[in-house]
Amino acid sequence: MSPGLKLGGGLGIVAALVGVFLGVDINGLLGGGSSAGPTQQAGGRSPEENRQAEFVSVILADTEDTWTKLLGARGYQKPVLVLFSDTVESACGSQSKSTGPFYCPADRKAYLDLSFFADLERRFGAPGEFARAYVVAHEIGHHIQNLLGTSTRVHQQRQALPQAQANALSVRQELQADCYAGVWAYHAHHERKLLEVGDLEKGLQAAAAIGDDRLQKMARGKVSPESWTHGSSAQRVKWFKTGFEAGRIEACDTFAAAAP
Repeated sequence: MSPGLKLGGGLGIVAALVGVFLGVDINGLLGGGSSAGPTQQAGGRSPEENRQAEFVSVILADTEDTWTKLLGARGYQKPVLVLFSDTVESACGSQSKSTGPFYCPADRKAYLDLSFFADLERRFGAPGEFARAYVVAHEIGHHIQNLLGTSTRVHQQRQALPQAQANALSVRQELQADCYAGVWAYHAHHERKLLEVGDLEKGLQAAAAIGDDRLQKMARGKVSPESWTHGSSAQRVKWFKTGFEAGRIEACDTFAAAAP
């Protein structure tokens, strides 16, 4: 990742650098075909979605730089990011865009409907490139959990728990992925000067925008903490900030925290 690339610099810079960083043919990527880089496409894309795909590819490459370094001898295996429209088939089953971005441990792929970025800005009030980068980094956080065995342990534990307790465990897993997104942001900022003034606030705004409490309030007019699976806005902001301030995997043990 070039020290000169700033998230505030716009998608034009990203488009110019995709070929350099990923070693792919930029014309093939823009043409809507399958790319040779770490992304796959499910369905055609509009010109705007192509621009978003370019941005996502660069962010994905930067997360790989960070996690390859941090995992060291434990080894980092690159995930595949699948960009889709409407519906997509995964090893975790068929999903629609209403699911939102998700990671499937079974095939080690992160799935993203690019229209979610428009929802993030228009419905949830979280605009900006770093808000979108946070979404990608959060899903890669789930990939890290998969590589470290966390996802398997959580899945096994949830099977033996009542629904409310299983949900509470899922919240801690999601908050850890938020924290890992913050760890990536720390290294992107301190090592590659990727962030500009105001970018962190946009990431925090995105984390707050998709808290369970806010989403439930918007959808039903009331909040039911026992049904949360991702955490409240305050919790998501807290753990993203924890990762950003520490820059270390060890700071993200949400499972050992007395209260998430």
